[in-house]
Amino acid sequence: MNILITGGAGYIGSHVAMALLDAGYKVTIVDNLSTGNLNLVPSNAEFFQCNINNSNKIDKILKSKSFDAVMHFAAFISVEESVNNPKKYFENNSKNSEIFFDICLKNGLKNFIFSSTASAYGQVKNIDLISENEKIKPLNPYGESKIITEKYFLKKNNNTINYIILRYFNVAGADPKLRSGLISKKSTHLIKIISEAAVGKRKSVIIYGNDYNTPDGTAIRDYIHVSDLADLHIKFLNFMKKNNRSEIFNCGYGKGYSVKEVLDVANKISNNNIKIIIGERRKGDSEKLISDTSKLRELINWKPKYNKLDFIIKTSIDWELKIKNEKN
Repeated sequence: MNILITGGAGYIGSHVAMALLDAGYKVTIVDNLSTGNLNLVPSNAEFFQCNINNSNKIDKILKSKSFDAVMHFAAFISVEESVNNPKKYFENNSKNSEIFFDICLKNGLKNFIFSSTASAYGQVKNIDLISENEKIKPLNPYGESKIITEKYFLKKNNNTINYIILRYFNVAGADPKLRSGLISKKSTHLIKIISEAAVGKRKSVIIYGNDYNTPDGTAIRDYIHVSDLADLHIKFLNFMKKNNRSEIFNCGYGKGYSVKEVLDVANKISNNNIKIIIGERRKGDSEKLISDTSKLRELINWKPKYNKLDFIIKTSIDWELKIKNEKN
């Protein structure tokens, strides 16, 4: 099949592109490189540098090939930035996405996989595992911007469109072969920040709040290795094509780790050289987010390969070492 990927020069998009190419798919990538990195674009993918709201250019790309599906990753993803600049997030993540989807539909492309977020759930109380049926209550404009885009699909007639909405929990790690990983000008992912500290690129790691109602007082997250997530996208693509139906799925392992637990594992791997500073809670952060994966297990025949926290952190540190050495 021929797959169009937006945001394929980014962290998750590049891993999915590699997984598709490894599996024999043809891949075309669209990315404006505002946060993506050209070095992450696989050499055997066709690449177009443009914004998803560039109607003329997107129209030409769609008319030049016959695409079987589009996987949409292009988005801004910083919770903190979204709180400070919500307009930027609603403009890009919501409005521009809808412009892009409209062009796709006009060109007869009706199969969509959309990268959403567990931030959609907000602060879920008295529930250990969050299912896809949980109420949507985002705490920040980033989560809101993704939910607006989800609603674009939910309003569509299922006879004219097939979609899979994926609510990612915390994606981390790097390709085990170190072909791709997370590159960012301003890191916001916990394991990325920890990895930078482990290789000496930053002096310390700040824990944002140690007074949450959790066993050790730090926030809890469900971490999924980016390569497992990439593999899942191929499974979702086949599910959508085979069953001709639309669904919403959580993407996680269904197990939570606190910030302190993640730091403890990272310190073991890096011989306890990560300095930790306790800071105040950040606005827009949830106390606990752990996925209920029962729907995923029921409908998708998938077994994760890398669902070990130490492996996730090790691949992230290895990637950080690689890009550090390449710069030196």
